[in-house]
Amino acid sequence: MMDPVAAGGGGALGRRGIATLRAAAALIRDVALPPTCIACRVPVADDGGLCPACWAKLNFVSRPYCERLGTPFAVDLGAGMISPAALADPPAFQRARAVARYDEVARRLVHALKFGDRIELARPLGRMMAQAGAELLTDADAVVPVPLHWMRLWRRRFNQSAALADEIGRSAGIAARPGLLVRRRRTGHQVGLSRAERARNVQGAFAVPPEGVGEVRGRRLVLIDDVLTTGATLEACARVLSRAGAARVDALVFARVVDLADG
Repeated sequence: MMDPVAAGGGGALGRRGIATLRAAAALIRDVALPPTCIACRVPVADDGGLCPACWAKLNFVSRPYCERLGTPFAVDLGAGMISPAALADPPAFQRARAVARYDEVARRLVHALKFGDRIELARPLGRMMAQAGAELLTDADAVVPVPLHWMRLWRRRFNQSAALADEIGRSAGIAARPGLLVRRRRTGHQVGLSRAERARNVQGAFAVPPEGVGEVRGRRLVLIDDVLTTGATLEACARVLSRAGAARVDALVFARVVDLADG
């Protein structure tokens, strides 16, 4: 028996038939599995959205903020301002941007993606990241996810940063290049470590593989990760890419810890 989609052929009637079948499938899916809030699972109007309560609790990071670190200022000090923290200890990356502060709703979303096997969250989170990082992505050559060690990748089954990078790349129309950076040694979890301990934990952990050096040299790259805490991981990655000849390295995350003392 001929498949109904195949029978439609490639003409206008065939395309209309395919569109009708897809619309019917979407209607059945929505009736059987109505859209729910990606954070709390209450019903919402559209797939991949937040309910009004969770949206209100998601603390978006917006200007005024430090142009280097992306940390928000309590008051507007004028365009192009740099925070005391960035002046005292300039980061290895040029600029960092985030969608939201790492608090209640953002934490729930990150944990669901990272530890709850909710890979479908990469799409809405990645799209929000593409909007928040639009100025970084405008002239970027590629997005580069922070890599996992192969043992952790085997256990977790996917790299959440790579999943986010894929969606950001699609949204921004630029390449996602996970192979440009590798984690060459296994590191301990960063949770619970001090700033200095985090830096030591990732020291020497990342490398540009020999086959990637030519693609890194002279390119404008945007590092992708889910959360920025102290910045130790992104710092280590940015240094490696810069030493390999990258023209510019920026950083884009979904959520960041905000230390008011840094602003």
